[in-house]
Amino acid sequence: MTRKAGAASPERRRLDPKAREDAILQGAIAFFAEHGFDGSTRDLAARIGITQPLLYRYFPSKEALLDRVYQEVYLTPWRSDWSAALQDRALPLEARLTRFYRDYARVVLTYEWIRLFMFAGLKGLDFNARYLSFLRGAAFDVVVREIRHEHGLPEDAPVREAEVELVWGLHAAIFYLGVRRFIYGMPLPEDLDADIALRVRAFLHGAPAALRPLPSGATD
Repeated sequence: MTRKAGAASPERRRLDPKAREDAILQGAIAFFAEHGFDGSTRDLAARIGITQPLLYRYFPSKEALLDRVYQEVYLTPWRSDWSAALQDRALPLEARLTRFYRDYARVVLTYEWIRLFMFAGLKGLDFNARYLSFLRGAAFDVVVREIRHEHGLPEDAPVREAEVELVWGLHAAIFYLGVRRFIYGMPLPEDLDADIALRVRAFLHGAPAALRPLPSGATD
């Protein structure tokens, strides 16, 4: 029997389990970035071109799927050497911070990363809190201690919330570039690397004085 032209072969459509799981995951990332987390698994399955029962064979609940989306988008791209590189005092701190944020920007300034983060916050998912908690240990506290070292301030004292807020201000400025592009539809700076270097330089010129002990009676 001759197969009709254009008819898909069952063998061609059959993927091994790992490939199928990855296809579902990547489809979910694109779907939720476009529609938000109120999008249903039924609509997601239709978008990917599979049945809803097949989707649940790989991800037993929407919550399990969202957890994998979080892992894939926010944790997997994080480079394990970034924290160590921030502490490599063979380079000036400005060079280290600039290198880190140029690399980091290439990870986060994407349609999926920014929109999923915004949708998660609006939906009340724990993506944001989980990620920012991870980020504090992996980067923010490290940067605070490196600034202290650079300016002869005590390195071993507990990191204060006020200090973290200063670093968060720099980090938020990088994140906002993505909001400007993928939420507001405005262009990124023409020379993104130069823009990041400028933001890092401005931060380092103001942060040392602000990181000194707060006046008596001030809150942190």
